Amino acid sequence: MAVYALTGFSLVSLLSFGYLSWDWMKPSLVADVATDPMEKSPPPTFTRPPHIIFILTDDQGYHDIGYHGSDIQTPTLDRLAAEGVKLENYYIQPICTPSRSQLITGRYQIHTGLQHSIIRPRQPNCLPLDQVTLPQKLQEAGYSTHMVGKWHLGFYKKECLPTRRGFDTFLGSLTGNVDYYTYDNCDGPDVCGYDLHEGEDVAWDQSGKYSTFLYAQRVSKILASHSPKEPIFIYVAFQAVHTPLQSPKEYIYRYRSMGNVARRKYAAMVTCMDEAVKNITWALKKYGYYDNSVIVFSTDNGGQTFSGGSNWPLRGRKGTYWEGGVRGIGFVHSPLIKRKRRTSWALVHITDWYPTLVSLARGNLSNVQGLDGYDVWPAISEGKESPRTEILHNIDPLYNHAKYGSLEDGFGIWNTAVQASIRAGEWKLLTGDPGYSDWIPPQTLTNFPGSWWNLERLTDGPRKSVWLFNITADPYERYDLSEQRPDVVRSLLLRLVHYNRTAIPVRYPAENPRAHPDFNGGAWGPWATEDEEEEWEGGRESLKGRNKKKKKKCKICKLRSFFRKLNTRLMSNRI
Repeated sequence: MAVYALTGFSLVSLLSFGYLSWDWMKPSLVADVATDPMEKSPPPTFTRPPHIIFILTDDQGYHDIGYHGSDIQTPTLDRLAAEGVKLENYYIQPICTPSRSQLITGRYQIHTGLQHSIIRPRQPNCLPLDQVTLPQKLQEAGYSTHMVGKWHLGFYKKECLPTRRGFDTFLGSLTGNVDYYTYDNCDGPDVCGYDLHEGEDVAWDQSGKYSTFLYAQRVSKILASHSPKEPIFIYVAFQAVHTPLQSPKEYIYRYRSMGNVARRKYAAMVTCMDEAVKNITWALKKYGYYDNSVIVFSTDNGGQTFSGGSNWPLRGRKGTYWEGGVRGIGFVHSPLIKRKRRTSWALVHITDWYPTLVSLARGNLSNVQGLDGYDVWPAISEGKESPRTEILHNIDPLYNHAKYGSLEDGFGIWNTAVQASIRAGEWKLLTGDPGYSDWIPPQTLTNFPGSWWNLERLTDGPRKSVWLFNITADPYERYDLSEQRPDVVRSLLLRLVHYNRTAIPVRYPAENPRAHPDFNGGAWGPWATEDEEEEWEGGRESLKGRNKKKKKKCKICKLRSFFRKLNTRLMSNRI
C-alpha cells in the first residue's frame, strides 16, 4: 500500500487552501459554456482554405491558466478557449525539442532519432533533413508560411534553419534559452553568444526589446502586409514562460501580494504572454483574417515547478512522463468550428496537428508515409470520436536505466530498466525512471524558489520500475495497479516492443567546438559547411584570425552561472 506524506504541511492544511479540493470535472474550471440561445447563425462554411495561427508557449504548467483554477490572470486565453473547444485530454512531450519535432513532422520522436533529451547548441544535430515538414506541406497547398519565436530544432548547418525547412520568414531564437531583452545565451562557462535572428541573419538591432512584445508585434506586421484573400500560416512559438524569469515591472506589480518570488515573476510572464495573444487576435480582426481563421493554442511540456510553474493537481513536472510532464493545455478557437463553446475529452496528441492542419488547408497527404498523427478536426469541430486510441509517450534507450529494472520484471519481453511510457485507451504504463514524481501545489506560501517543503511525496516504492494507472479514473496517478493487473502490463509491454521495432537509431552526437559563438562573430548560428559530414569531428581551432567581425560578449553569463550553482546547492540542502 502506497503511503503519501506531506512534508511540513498536513493534508488538512492543503485542504484549507483548497489545493486538494480541485475537482477534475468541476464545471467552473473546464466544463462547457452554454451556447447563447439567441445565437442561431451556423458557423461559416469553408469557401477557401483557412488562415492558421498556431501558438505554442514554453514551460507553461497545466495549472497556469485561468480556466484551470489558477491564481494567474489569463483573460484572453480564457475567453478564446470558452468560445472555442477546450482540449482536456491533450498530450504533448515532457521537454522542448521532442514536442516541437513532433508538431513539425507529425511523427513520434522514435521515428526521427530525437528520442533522447534536447538538441543542444553545440551539437551537430537537427531535425532530419529527409522529413517533409508541416510548413512545407502548407507551402505546397499555396500558403504563405511564417515563424516567430523559438526554433530549438537544430541549426548547425544552414539547411537546418527554419527558412530552409518550410518557412518564408523567420524572426526568433535558434537555441532553447535566451535572455528576454539581450538575447544572450550561455551553454556553459565562457560559451556565450547572441541569439536573435531575422531570416538567416543575426538581428543585432533588435536587442533590448522584450521578446514577448517583439514577437507579437512581428505577427501584427506580417498580417498587415499580407492579403487576407491569400491563406497564411503563422507559427508563434513564444519564448515565454521559460526561464530566465523576466518580465516588465508593471506586470510583476500586479502580483505583488504573491509570497513566492519565482511564482510572482512567472505569473507576470504568463499574463504578459496572454496580452500578446490578445494583440495577435486583435490584429486578425483588424486586418480581415479572423472570420476565416483557426487559432490553435498549445503548451510544449509541463511546467517547471522550481521556476514558478504549477501542474497541480497532476503528478510530476517538466522532464517527466507523469501526467504533469505530458498533459498539456490546449484549445482551438475558430468561427469555423461547428460545435463551439464546449470541452472535448477526445484523445489528442501533438503529432495530430500535422495531418489535421494539412487537411484543413486542403493539402495532399497521400504522398506522406509513416505519420503517427491523426486528423482530429472532426473530433474538435463536430464532437465526433477521436480516431486516436493510443499514444506512445516515448522510448528512450539512452536515459539512465532504472537500478531495479530487468527483463525478468518485464515478462521476458521488455527490459523495465529502460525509460518508456505508453497510453492505450484508459491505461497508462511507465517503465524505467519516469522522473520526479511528487505532487506539488501552487507555490504561493514562501519566498524560496520551488517550495520543496510544500509538496506531497510518495514515500515508498523506490525499487519499482513498472507502474500502471487507469488514467481515466485516476488522472492524478495515485493508485498503481501494476500488481493487480499483470495482464494489462504485459499487453502494454508488447505494444512497447512493437514500437521499438520501428524506432530508428538515436541521434545524439557529441558537442562540437566549432559551434562556439566566438567563431561566428559572437552569435549562435550555423558552423558546418554544406559539404561537411553531419557528425563533424574536427578539433578546436584557434580563435585568432577565424572571424574578424565585431564580437558581442555575453556580460550576464558568468553571473547567471554563479546563481545557477548557488540555487543547485540550496536545493540539495533542502532535499
